[in-house]
Amino acid sequence: MKFIDMLQGAERSNDSLLCVGLDPEPSKFPGVWRGDASRIFDFCAAIVDATSDLVIAFKPQIAYFAAHRAEAQLERLIEHIHRVAPGVPVILDAKRGDIGSTAEQYAREAFERYQADAVTLSPLMGFDSIEPYLQYPDKGLILLCRTSNAGGADLQAQTLVSGERVYEHIARLAQGPWNRSGQLGLVVGATYPAEIERVRSIAPTLPLLIPGIGAQGGDAQATVRAGWREQGGRTTAPIIVSSSRAVLYASAADDFAAAARSVASATRDTLRRARGSS
Repeated sequence: MKFIDMLQGAERSNDSLLCVGLDPEPSKFPGVWRGDASRIFDFCAAIVDATSDLVIAFKPQIAYFAAHRAEAQLERLIEHIHRVAPGVPVILDAKRGDIGSTAEQYAREAFERYQADAVTLSPLMGFDSIEPYLQYPDKGLILLCRTSNAGGADLQAQTLVSGERVYEHIARLAQGPWNRSGQLGLVVGATYPAEIERVRSIAPTLPLLIPGIGAQGGDAQATVRAGWREQGGRTTAPIIVSSSRAVLYASAADDFAAAARSVASATRDTLRRARGSS
């Protein structure tokens, strides 16, 4: 199944725009697991099991696994997600960006080793850094566009000779000539709703991965109003609104999975209400 079809199916079946980011920090694990990196799979799998019917996607961040030599646990985790929530896509948050044979290896890593349904990429090295990933026609490629961090403006908000800002140019390329087989999406931070709306006007049909609600302070209602679009009762422009720490570390006690479910459910409901009023 193509990534975009999985995304739209999960939105309908779970009535959700919420993506749970899986950023495991052993120092924040509950009880006897605290500080134990061998429990990364157990912790994340418990979060997945508690929230799989509430989400549009899961987004494991590869650095949180690699830093603890837990790549094998990441493989197990994605396999677990595909088994317990087969309709929910997995977005590998890797932000890769390289060219030629190196990009081919990164694509193999994301889609063959980890079996992710989509991957985040940096587009700053141009189309030939994206092209190897397009050889996997069912997979999604989500390009950094206007990120949620303040420093993103150092480059992304700069004005080109054409009069466009860099992030606007990226959105135009992704909506147009780069999107040869309909696989592309964009990352736009919830901390910048005006930029979400601008990106949406340039790229009216692309999926938007929107991090930054929860611990980063992005406004859920403003995010949905700026980015989500529908026509005739059907989503025409999917958004994937990501929350990580607020869900994962809702409790430091043994009830962490139940607490994560409670926060995820409340966040899903907030996003759902905003969708209804957008």
